[in-house]
Amino acid sequence: MTVSATAAHRADRDTSRDVPDDIGTAPLAGTAGTAADDIADAASDGGAWPSSPFACVDAAFTALTSEPHPLRIDLSHLDPALGVPAGPINLADLRTWLAEHRRDWPALDAVWRELITRARLDGPAWVVAATALALPALVRAAADLVAGGWRGDPDDVDAEVLTGFLTALRDTVDTARPAPYAGLRRAAQRAGLALVAQQRDVVLVDDIDAIPAGPRTPHRPWGHPDLLVRRAVELGLLDPGDEQPYIDTRLGRRAIEPIAARLDVTVDALRMRLRRVDERLTRALADGILTGTASPQAQQALARQAEHRQATRTAVAADPNRTPSPVPSPVSSAAPMQLAAAC
Repeated sequence: MTVSATAAHRADRDTSRDVPDDIGTAPLAGTAGTAADDIADAASDGGAWPSSPFACVDAAFTALTSEPHPLRIDLSHLDPALGVPAGPINLADLRTWLAEHRRDWPALDAVWRELITRARLDGPAWVVAATALALPALVRAAADLVAGGWRGDPDDVDAEVLTGFLTALRDTVDTARPAPYAGLRRAAQRAGLALVAQQRDVVLVDDIDAIPAGPRTPHRPWGHPDLLVRRAVELGLLDPGDEQPYIDTRLGRRAIEPIAARLDVTVDALRMRLRRVDERLTRALADGILTGTASPQAQQALARQAEHRQATRTAVAADPNRTPSPVPSPVSSAAPMQLAAAC
């Protein structure tokens, strides 16, 4: 099935509502570089490149799935009980398979986790592939928003929906949670809704009955969670090598997979490390160490703990068979929100 925002589609967007809204994922490349070259060749051929955002994705997907080097994926490492296709399969064929199994949630989740991971780690061809395989849902979401009263260019809604999807694909959807594809679709729809809301005649405000009378206290413009993270490093609560990964994942909400690959650790190991940081920061915020003045005794204790962590990490790295200490149950995953509130 080919889905594109052609001129005919834009003239009658309601026809897109008949397109299935749950379609799946992408096949692994024979070579991702060759696939990217195919897209470039398609763009440089005689015909003009489409102006619609969705049509551009569709054209790139056509180049990716065309001979002689179609992008493929091998899902044989997934649980055979899921019933996903075995062996390398073309993206277009997999899209058809996913359309036929659109209510098979375990299989959809497993395939989309694979696709999201490849889009984050294996290059732009996989980003195009994932986006193209989600086009039916994206087209339908944009069509519904336009039909709901959008007065501008439909392509603007297309672009915003596409941007929301790509942002979630790159960073914000957590593959460890259930239904990652549903998360991608929700992000795309929210982005489109935010654009449409800008055209509304009514601006939503706080409930004035709940606002106390009198002057308002302005937000402090100088506070920022990054400053507390830096202070946590200085106090030894956070190891220097964990500072940027913590900022990227917890405050910046970036995807964890590329960060783990850059650090040459597994995703599970990095999750465990960051969860321990959350616990230490939560305790420090509750004790007032981060937001107040730490006593010399507290600073010395934190320094000893930091030295112990570093020695343990070094020992584990030197002896892969060594079993690290068990990880305590997570105290809270709200440490980033507490950091923001402390500012």
